Amino acid sequence: MKLVTYVTETSFGAVERLGALDGDRVVDLAAAYEAREREVRGEAGALAARALVPPSMLDLLRREEQGMAAARDGLEWARAQPHFGTPLADVRLRSPLPRPNSIRDFMLVEEHVRNSGLNVPPEWYEIPAYWKGNADAVFGPGDEIRWPEYTEKLDYELEMGLVVGRRAHRVPVEEALSYVAGYTILNDWSARDIQMREMKIMLGPGLGKDFAFSLGPCLVTPDELGDPRDVQMETRVNGEVWSSGTVGAMQFSFAQLIAHLSREQTLMPGDVLGSGTIGRGCGLELDRWIQPGDLVELQAVGIGVLANRIVRG
Repeated sequence: MKLVTYVTETSFGAVERLGALDGDRVVDLAAAYEAREREVRGEAGALAARALVPPSMLDLLRREEQGMAAARDGLEWARAQPHFGTPLADVRLRSPLPRPNSIRDFMLVEEHVRNSGLNVPPEWYEIPAYWKGNADAVFGPGDEIRWPEYTEKLDYELEMGLVVGRRAHRVPVEEALSYVAGYTILNDWSARDIQMREMKIMLGPGLGKDFAFSLGPCLVTPDELGDPRDVQMETRVNGEVWSSGTVGAMQFSFAQLIAHLSREQTLMPGDVLGSGTIGRGCGLELDRWIQPGDLVELQAVGIGVLANRIVRG
């Protein structure tokens, strides 16, 4: 499935819904599953359906496997109803997870580390280190990104994001991928000049990162996407390709990340894990810098395009 969070305009104003992409339409998963259960089990089934497939992505993920199975049933029912759903052109996509449970971002591609002018310590090869992002500063496709007033060097980062779909505690590596709800594109916006100053203190980053993350345009389930390490990705700035490649050279796999993190903490549904930037996947590596007014598009085959325009606040 390609899961989305989208907004439609109604007589009562804008309404945010949980959906799935189905060709050129969006299926309201809560409405589809409720209609299916009414058809199969009557009003009692429809009433129960509302609890199992709620209208928000995070709430659906918190239903874990049962919720995802019900969402699939709703989508399959809708595919047999030619007039069910809303044309994609009539909705506005948001981040698939407008407010994730948490964000942990890694730095797992050695080419990116070396291109960024950093010495690679021995520990980088031994421990998948991460920092925690601001889950309250998440943007989606089409959203404007405001240039922070304190930076002179704003940068994009082309990454793959994993979303956890089940509570995970002390998970073996060989079982870890069964805890994945899906994958999406992650743009870890960075105020480079501030980030570099902060990290000299051996803490952070803080203001250098916490102003914006972009996620989207959809959350693709593992059965549909395949191995995320093989997905071709690229960044275009005002239509010109700046970055391209895959995250295939990750020092630690996504399965290893889940196993490592869950040793003494519990990962929760809706947690986001970022791969870190692909090689040559940001302006810092290229010594090319985006400017106010630029349109930055991150694309991943099988996921779509995550586009944001930079504006002065």
